[in-house]
Order: sequence, then structure tokens, then C-alpha cells
Amino acid sequence: MAPDRGTHEELAPPPYPPEGREDVKYLPEGRHFTLRGVAAGLLVGLIICFSNMYFGLQTGWISMMTMPASLLGFGIFKTLSRHLSFPFTPVENVLVQSVAGGMAIMPLGCGFVGVIPAMEYMLEPKEQGPINLSMWKLIIWSLGLCYFGVVFAVPLRRQVIIREQLRFPSGFSTAVLIGVLHGKGQTQESGALEPSKAATFGSLALENRPLLQTTDSDDEGDRINSTDEIPAVETEKKHSWSSNIRLLLITFGISGFYTICTYFFPVLRNLPIFGSVAADTWLWTLNPSLAYVGQGIIMGPSTTIHMLLGAVVGWGILSPLAKYRGWAPGSIDDWKTGSKGWIVWTSLSIMLADAVVSLGYIAFSPLFKHGPAFFTAIKRRYQRDGSKGLFFRPSHHYTAVRNSEDDSRPSLATRGSDDVGRLPTLPSPAVEHRNPFDTEPVHAQRVWDGDDAPPDQLIGNKTVSIGLVVSVLFCIASIHVTFGNLVPLYATVIAVFMAMILSIMGVRALGETDLNPVSGISKLAQLFFALIIPQTHKSSVLINLVAGAVSEAGALQAGDLMQDLKTGHLLGAAPKAQFWGQIIGATVGAVVSAFIYRLYTTVYDVPGDLFQVPTGVVWILTARLVTGQGLPPMAREFAIGGAIIFAIFTALRTKAMGKSWHAYIPGGIAVAVGMYNVPSFTLARTVGGLINWYWRIYLKRDDTPLIVLASGFILGEGFLSIVNLLLQSSQVPHL
Repeated sequence: MAPDRGTHEELAPPPYPPEGREDVKYLPEGRHFTLRGVAAGLLVGLIICFSNMYFGLQTGWISMMTMPASLLGFGIFKTLSRHLSFPFTPVENVLVQSVAGGMAIMPLGCGFVGVIPAMEYMLEPKEQGPINLSMWKLIIWSLGLCYFGVVFAVPLRRQVIIREQLRFPSGFSTAVLIGVLHGKGQTQESGALEPSKAATFGSLALENRPLLQTTDSDDEGDRINSTDEIPAVETEKKHSWSSNIRLLLITFGISGFYTICTYFFPVLRNLPIFGSVAADTWLWTLNPSLAYVGQGIIMGPSTTIHMLLGAVVGWGILSPLAKYRGWAPGSIDDWKTGSKGWIVWTSLSIMLADAVVSLGYIAFSPLFKHGPAFFTAIKRRYQRDGSKGLFFRPSHHYTAVRNSEDDSRPSLATRGSDDVGRLPTLPSPAVEHRNPFDTEPVHAQRVWDGDDAPPDQLIGNKTVSIGLVVSVLFCIASIHVTFGNLVPLYATVIAVFMAMILSIMGVRALGETDLNPVSGISKLAQLFFALIIPQTHKSSVLINLVAGAVSEAGALQAGDLMQDLKTGHLLGAAPKAQFWGQIIGATVGAVVSAFIYRLYTTVYDVPGDLFQVPTGVVWILTARLVTGQGLPPMAREFAIGGAIIFAIFTALRTKAMGKSWHAYIPGGIAVAVGMYNVPSFTLARTVGGLINWYWRIYLKRDDTPLIVLASGFILGEGFLSIVNLLLQSSQVPHL
């Protein structure tokens, strides 16, 4: 019979950490890699994958949606908590969102929302098109592109996450959200993170909770106690996660219902809010899609206002000008002879200018920053050791000084993988404070004071070396199988290695600005290949498309994994588990994306009214531009003018990073997107951006509910578009 615990006076638990061990850090508890975590990640990833394919074919926009993936994963396991054999922990949630993220990006990473439609529907016979790919070739192509970027990102991890500690804002926010969901964080009212300390391995884990500090603390006594506040926090977090899940489901249902209504009432997609003349003649309509409002919420007010500026300049000024001057005499919505196609050249030049300036800054800023010190060190070594000092580093024999004479552990400088098993273990807070009559086993925790994960949790060098060679060879082989002799072997090899170089810039840009400029990276690759592939080559346009696709895939996958690795690093998740989770998600996502793409293109007209595939047009026009094909009248002059203006703007934005006036300088990519997308999408996104501003800036409220709201809107329309697809394939009539 269990003892009557209520009749005993409980002793106050001793302070924790134990006296003299305030700096002790622990490895977080939980299983880092589980089959159930992989399964949940694939389920969540499938929903996001459908959503990204749907919106990608419409506007070219996709989202990794790591925060909604974490929330959905938590909701799944919280619902099943009574049936779990072991608890669902933050490190397992990291695995869920890594698998889901690896699967979610495949519609863009494998080119199904841009490059592949350009090849299949826009490539002309004189350009060796159209390229009709069978189902198995689509799968081979997508599998070939989905691995090398993931493997190549692993060696970059130590530089950008451990040494430079780049912030990766979305990865940081996801880590905070996971900590909050699992009751291992603080609300804005009760506590705040110390950013200077929240950068090392496991710094946001519950085991290292002293990194959390009260917002109004003014002495040591105000530091949050790791046990006293837990019950209140846990109660508040339980309410928080349940309300967020409820909000997600409600918005998912509302958005999905609206999506089904648009099938029966197509007029809902194009409301003539500015009058019939503006709608019929100049394409100024509003698509009141809740999903596009959600996208605007996620993008924020700055980006959406810049997109609106692009729409006003492109569709309100340049389009009528080109029409009345006779530069684009065709119908407004004609890509070849109308102003819709004419203004794309200006938007394209703006994207290229933005890419060259921003990526050039990322590539050369380390040289300017560290170059003088590097050359000074080289000069000193030459003066000291002569030419030998330039090639051989002198050996220094020293012994690392320990922090304490009583510390018998191996120092970080001498500790190897064999020492990991001998690291001392200390009881966790749960062990120290649990009731002595509780016989439930509680495992002791491993102490770990390194800035990086333990060696047994890292991806081995052998795995990286073999994986990189195999993934590169597989990519080259898959492209050859897909296109045969139309794409020369040397061009494929150059494309893969160039993709690795450009992915470094993409990862750095993502870590510093939270934006992975994959569109700009792909355009730079296309520009480079225009210089090395003769314009007289019969497949010059096709080769150009393939080269850009490979670069985009590498940069996107490397950035996605690095973002996830940042999340896992802060929560103490094993990088090895995340790596294999990403590989599994990418594999399944590549195959599933191929089937979803073929499903949509079989049922719907592509390009068509619903799926205009604007990024496909941008891809093919870029390839034709850089391979020397002619432009419409006056398109060259306006394109050059736009490139010059936005090269200056991008340089100013680069210098203004972190300053209050940065948001007021138009961003090239955002303006270009507003130009090549019809105004109906941009107007809805602008509404979302204004909602974001009102909630976060004006009301100064926590942005987590806002992100949940936006995610529900996006996932609802994206996933329930499957119902519309079934109705379309069954030829159900519109009303």
C-alpha cells in the first residue's frame, strides 16, 4: 500500500545547483532519434509539402514552417501522452521539425515550382524543348538534388554556429518556442533570455535553466530559482500550448472552408475592388485568400510594403506606359507580347542587382574584416621563420590550466571521445527534489561543459567524406540519366561545385539576416554559366536552367539544415540525429513532391488561371537573357535603370543593417516579387503585413499567437486544396 504522503511534512528542497557548482551544465534528457519522431515529422512534413507545392506553383513562395512543425509535433504527442512508453522531450521535438523541414522544402529544392515547369511548358523547340519528363525521371532528378547540400552543410556548422555564433533568427525563435511548449522557458512577463549566454550547446535546455533571468531583476536574489517557479510556469505553459493548438485548428478549418468555397465560386479569387476597368484591363483585383494574408503576417510589414511598392511601380506605372507606348502591344496578361511579360525584365534586373551586391558583400566582408590581421600574421611568421613559416605551423608544447585544482576531469583541450563515458554524472533537479518515497527510476544526467555537442553525438568525419563524394556523384549521374547528352558532363560537374561555393554565401546570409537568397544565388549561377557555355550551343538555355537549379537546391538544403542545427544546438539535441532526420525527410520529400507535382499538372492547366507559375517565367527569361536572346522594345533601358537604382538601395540596406532606418530602404527581392506577381496576391499579403505591424509594433504583443494564426491560414488552404483537386478531376461544375 502506498504511503500516505499527505500526512508527512515535506522538507524544503535544498538549493539547486549544489553549492560550488553554479557553472555545471548538463546534457538534456530524452531520446534524440526515435522512429515515432521520424513518423510524426513525415506526417507534418507531408501537410507542409502539399501546401508549399500549391502556393509555389501559384506565386513561387514556400516556407520551411519550422515553428508550426514544432507546434504540430508537440500537439500530436501531447494528445497521445497517455499511451507513450517514454516522454516526448525537446530534443525529440527537434528531430520532428528537422524531418518535417527537410521534407517541406523539396517542392522548391527540386525545382517543381519553377525550373521543371519552365522546362516542360515554356522551353521552345529551338531550345531543345519542351522536355517531357516521365514519373521515374522526375524522381531520379529530385533524389539527385536532395542530398549534396545537406552533407556539405555539416562542415560549415562548426564555423558559423560554434565559432562565429551567427544568430539564425528563425532557428533561435524555434528553439525558444520548443522550450516554451515543453515548459522549459519563461513567458515575456516572467522572464527573459540572456542573449549573451544563449548561444552555447544546450543553453536553452531546462537542465541549464539559470540562463533565464527575470526581466526586473536587480540583484542575485531575483534570479529565477530552477524549482520554485516550475509549477506556475508549467500551468501557464499547459494553457499556452493548448490555446495555440486550438487557434491553429480553428484557423486551419476556416481557411480550408474558404478554399473549398473558391472552387464553387471562382469569383472569390479576383474581387474587383478598384472597379471593373482596373480589374479587366489592368489586372488590379484582390484575392482575399486567408493563406496570402497569413504569408504577409509571416513576411512582416517591411517586406510586404516593399512588395506593394513593386506592384505599384510595375502594374500601376510601367505596365500602362509600355501599353500606351506600343512596347507591349498585346493583351496585358500575355507573357510574350503583353506588359505582364514586359515588366518581368525590369523585375529580373532588380533581382540580379540585389543578388550581386548582397552576396558580394557577404563573400568579401570577411576578407576586409580579417584580411589585414591575416596578412600581418603571415608577415610576422615570414620574418620569424622565413619561407618555412608560411607552410608549417610551429608546434607549441603546453599543458592546459584547469579551472580548479580539485577538478580531475580531462580538460577540453585534451578530452577525447573515450573520455566521454568517464565524465562524471550529477543528479538532475528532479532527483535532488523528488519525494524520497517515490520509487520511479530517475536517470542521472551527464555533465558536459563543452561549447559543442559531445563527440559521440557529432556527425563523423568519415560519414561526411563518404557522403559528400557519394552525393555529388549521384547528383551528376541523376542529371545525366534525366537529360542524357543534352547537358554535357563537364557542365554538370561545374554546376555542382559552384553550388557548394554559393551555398556558403547562402548559409552566411541566412545566419546574419534570416533570409536565404536562393533566388539570387540561382541567378548568379545562370549568369556564370552564360560565360562558360557558348551561346551557339544547341542546349545553352537548358544547361543554364539546370545549373541554376543545382545551385538553388544546394543553397536551400544547406541553409535549412543549418537553421535546424542552430535550433538543436541551443536545446542540446544531437547533430547526428538531426542530420539523419534531414536525410530521411529529404528522401521522402523528393519522392512525394514528384508525385504531387505530377498530380497538379495532370488535373490543372499549367500555366493557367490558378497556377500561373511566375517563377518559371523568371527562370526561362533569365536563361534567355544571359544567353544573348533579344529583349522587347525599351526593356533593356528600363532594366538597366532598375538595376542601377537597386544596386544603390541594396548597398545602403547592407550598411544600414541593424539600424532603425533599414526597413525604409526598399529591398530588391521584395520589389521584384511585387512586380512579377499580379497585384491580387500582393494586396492580400500587404493586409497580413499590416496586421503584423498592428499586433507586434502598435499593441506590442507576443508574436507567437500571430505566427500560429498565420500558419493555420496557410496550412488550411494548402492542404485542403486537395479537395479542390479531387473536385476538379471529377469535373464537378462551378456555381
